[in-house]
Amino acid sequence: MRAFHSSLALLASGVLTACAVGPDYKRPEVALTSAYLGGSAMLPSVTPDTWWRTFDDPMLDRAVERALSRNLDLAQVQARVEQARAAASLTSANLMPAVDASGSAERVHSSLKSPIGEIAHAVGAPRNYSDYALGAQASWEIDLFGGLRRGREAAIADERVAEAGAGAMRVSIAAEAADAYIALRELQARMAAAEAQERTQDKLVELVRQRFNEGVSSDREFQRAVAALEGVRASIPPLRAAIDGQLNRLDVLMGAQAGTYRAEFLPATIVPAAPPPAGSLTPADLLRRRPDVVAAEHRLIAANARIGTAIAEYYPHISIGAVLGFSSLGTADIFSRAAQQAQGVAGLRWRLFDFGRIDAEVAMSRGREGEALAGYRNAILKATEDVETALSRLAQRGIEAKLRERQIAALRIARNQTQLAYENGVVGLIDVLDADRELLAASDRLATAKSEEARASVAAFRALGGGWSG
Repeated sequence: MRAFHSSLALLASGVLTACAVGPDYKRPEVALTSAYLGGSAMLPSVTPDTWWRTFDDPMLDRAVERALSRNLDLAQVQARVEQARAAASLTSANLMPAVDASGSAERVHSSLKSPIGEIAHAVGAPRNYSDYALGAQASWEIDLFGGLRRGREAAIADERVAEAGAGAMRVSIAAEAADAYIALRELQARMAAAEAQERTQDKLVELVRQRFNEGVSSDREFQRAVAALEGVRASIPPLRAAIDGQLNRLDVLMGAQAGTYRAEFLPATIVPAAPPPAGSLTPADLLRRRPDVVAAEHRLIAANARIGTAIAEYYPHISIGAVLGFSSLGTADIFSRAAQQAQGVAGLRWRLFDFGRIDAEVAMSRGREGEALAGYRNAILKATEDVETALSRLAQRGIEAKLRERQIAALRIARNQTQLAYENGVVGLIDVLDADRELLAASDRLATAKSEEARASVAAFRALGGGWSG
């Protein structure tokens, strides 16, 4: 028996290390530049897994980390990882023999009118008897040509696809939470500018009312000032609605009912300053840092392996089986030598004439590999597009924000000078209202520019694969 076990182990080792039909995977060559066009906006280092902390905003940290621990979309993809992992384990198990144990106890009362009963009665066999059986059954498909091993390669690649998909979802959720938080702070900054302008406009209305009561200004000027005030007030409700929308978006990203964390995030703070993204300056590093690119490559690996699975159908499939057990009419001697029973079987399956079915299956597998190859190359190109676009946005929005700050400083001086001139009767009310409109519009655009700069930084970290380690 020990020699049989040793032979079985040796045979299994030989089968598992034998050559498998079908092409072995080689990573395709992809021509990429040595550096990004917008690489000057980056810090040349490893993309941090906790990149959101570089914004130095504790509330942003809280939003992202809560989302990563509670988001339900992330929970779903993690469950799919467990499924893929179990499927890969199953294909590994299929390479090894399967052994089943069985046992039965049977009580029989034979009919004297049946053919078997009449024969038993004629020879004096008992009409009533018990039958006890114990045994084990083993079966094994010998993977001579590697079809099962190619299937295992494909399943392992599918597992890696699922893991990278979960990584991509983690990166996406972190970026979405950060984006929602920044959008919230942008809207609050815009509303603060509108409310400040409302207060300024209200003071102007009081000034015009006094001048009207003194007979210095006309009713037309007063109504115009009131209309401008109401226009500023009308711009605030849409901003409040948009703020509520971002708060609800944050709640759902954090795995909670809309409104749960409203009180926590409602107090306004400034838009967080955009840090320069840190990451490799070499585009080729996206092949291991971007989870979607990693997933695309493992889809290609799986498709390549399944070509071998299809080709293996050209060759014979050999299986062996054995049954070893005991059967007895009584329990006292069930383990005796006389009660032993054994059976061995060898099987052969070979698709000799199938009118081109295997050819079609191989062609389909090669077609799927071609599709996966195009998807892999496309994923790389889209990754470089994401990085370059985000870096360009980050640089240009930063320039815009600085120019807007200088514009607002000049507009504030001009506005104060215009109101003073109006009070002295040098200019008309229309000049003051124009100055107010310009200042409000510039303040609104500054908040948007700062927000877009921060969001571009988030997009750059996301594009570089931040928040995931393959």
